Amino acid sequence: MPYRAPVSDYQFIFDHLVGLSDVTATERFSDTTPDVVGAILNEAGRLCEEVLAPVQRAGDLHPAVLENGNVRTTPGYAEAYAQIAEGGWVGMTADPEYGGMGLPASLNAAVYEMMSASCLSLQLNPLLTQGQIEALEHHASDELKALYLPKLISGEWNGTMNLTEPQAGSDVGALSTQAVANGDGTYAVTGQKIFITWGESDFNANTCHLVLARLPDGAPGTRGISLFIVPRFIPDENGVPGVANTLKVVSLEHKLGLHGSPTAVMQFDGAQGWLVGEPHKGMAAMFTMMNNARLGVGLQGVGAAEGAYQQALGYALERKQGKTVGPDGTISDHADVRRMLLTMKAEIFAARAIGLANAAAIDMATATSAPEWVARAGLLTPISKAYGTDTGINVASTGVQVHGGMGFIEETGAAQFMRDVRVTAIYEGTNGIQAADLVGRKLADGGEAVFRLLDEIETAAEAARTAQPDLAGMVWSSAENLRDRTEALLNAEMNDRMAGSVPYLRGFALVLGGHYHLAAAMAEGGDGPRTSLASFFIRRLLPENTALFQHAGEGADDLYALNADELAA
Repeated sequence: MPYRAPVSDYQFIFDHLVGLSDVTATERFSDTTPDVVGAILNEAGRLCEEVLAPVQRAGDLHPAVLENGNVRTTPGYAEAYAQIAEGGWVGMTADPEYGGMGLPASLNAAVYEMMSASCLSLQLNPLLTQGQIEALEHHASDELKALYLPKLISGEWNGTMNLTEPQAGSDVGALSTQAVANGDGTYAVTGQKIFITWGESDFNANTCHLVLARLPDGAPGTRGISLFIVPRFIPDENGVPGVANTLKVVSLEHKLGLHGSPTAVMQFDGAQGWLVGEPHKGMAAMFTMMNNARLGVGLQGVGAAEGAYQQALGYALERKQGKTVGPDGTISDHADVRRMLLTMKAEIFAARAIGLANAAAIDMATATSAPEWVARAGLLTPISKAYGTDTGINVASTGVQVHGGMGFIEETGAAQFMRDVRVTAIYEGTNGIQAADLVGRKLADGGEAVFRLLDEIETAAEAARTAQPDLAGMVWSSAENLRDRTEALLNAEMNDRMAGSVPYLRGFALVLGGHYHLAAAMAEGGDGPRTSLASFFIRRLLPENTALFQHAGEGADDLYALNADELAA
C-alpha cells in the first residue's frame, strides 16, 4: 500500500482540537491564513508521497558508507533532498530576515511527521539542521547568524549536534573535548564525538557541527561547558566553503535501523570553531536545539507509526486466511486483527494530537511570551517525545504481527519500520529521562501547570456529558486519577517519584489522549468514524491509567529489594 499523507487528520486537529486559529490570530503568525495552511499541508503531502516514500526502501537496502574518507549516501537521497531544500521545507519556521518562512511550529510539526512516515532516515537531515538554525537564532552573534543562517535555511548546508562521547552519554558533564582560544576570536576544538547523525553527506556543500567542549577555565560538570560551531569547510566572508577543517569522520556505525542515515564517529583535531553564546553557557544554548529536537523526535515516532499502520492495513485488506465474519474474507475481519488495527489507529491519533498541541503551545509562547504558554509547552514536551516514540515502537511491532510470518521477512518492509523507529526512544534524551524530567523539573512549580491542564480537561468533559455521558464520565474520572497521583508525587521523596515516573508519564499521555479523542467525537457531532474510534480508545485503552497510576505510587523500595548477586542469580 503506497504511503498516503493524512492531511485531513492534521487539518481536523488544527481546526477542532489544538487551537491553530488562536496561533494565527496573533500578530506574529497573522500571515498564516487558512489558505496558506491548506497549501502547505497539501504540497508537503505530495512531496512525501511522490518523492520521499519511493526512496524509503533504498535507504535500508543501500546504506550510507564511508569510502576513502568520504561519506557516500543512499542512491536517490540527493535528488529527494534537493526537492526538500528547493521547496523551502528546511526553513519553515526560520526568521524571514535570513530566508526562512517564519511559519508556526504547528505546521512544521505536521510536515515533519509526514516526512518521518515516508522516509525517516532522510528526514533526520533537515530535522537536525532546523534545530541548529533555532539555536543560532537564539544564541549566536550577528556575524555568525549572517554567515551561517542563510546557508542552513536554504538547505545548502546541513547542521549536526555533537554532545555524546564514548564516556559521556546522558551524563554530558563528563565530556572531555577541549577548546583553546587561538587569539583571533576562534578556538581550536579537540576531541571525539560519537552518534553524530548526518555527520557528513555528499549532497550538502558543508556540514556545520555544533560541538560542546570545555574551555581551559571551564568548571567541572555541565556548568563549565561551552558551545562552538565547527564547519567541515571553513567559509569565507561571503559564505563560500573554502579550506577543509581539521576534522573527519572516523567511522560510521552499523545500526539496527536507519541505515540510510549516516551516524558518524567524529574526530576534531584542533579544528577551527567559533563560540556560540557566552563562555561556559553551552548547555543552555544546546538545550534550545534539543528541546526543538525532542518534539521533532516524538513526531518521528508518530510518523513511523503512521507508515507502519498504513502498510499493515494494506496487507490486512488483501490477505485471505481462515473463516471470517466479513464478506471479503480478508484477515481484516478477524476480531483480533481488528483489535490490533484499531489500537494502532487510536494511539496514533492520540499521540499526533498531543504532539500538535505541544507545537501550538510553543507557537503561543513564541507569539505572546505568556508564562502559562511557556509552562504548557515545557510540560507537554517530555510527554510528546516519550509517548510519541513509544507509540511508534508499539505500532511498528504490531504491524509486524498483523503481517504474521511475512512480517518477519524483510522483503515486505514491515520490519524496517520497527528497526528504524526503535532508536527514537533512546536519542534526544531517553524516554526514561523524559519521564524523570516530567516528575522532576516539570513538577517544580508545585504542579501548577499540570493542574491548569487538568482543569481544562475536566471542564471539557463536563461540557460533553449531555452528548456523550459514558465517554465524558470516563475521561473526567481519568483526569481525577491523574490529579490524585500528581498530588501524591508532589509529597513523595524524589527517588520514589523517579521509580514511578515512566508509568506516570504513560498514564498522563492516556488521559490526554482520551481528552482529544472525546473532543474529536464532539466536533464530529457524536456519530461517525471519529466517535467510534474515540469510544474504542476511551473504553479499552484509557482504563489502563488506573493500573499505571497505582504502579507510579509504589515508591522505590521494592526496586532495590534484590542486591546485585540476587539480580544475577
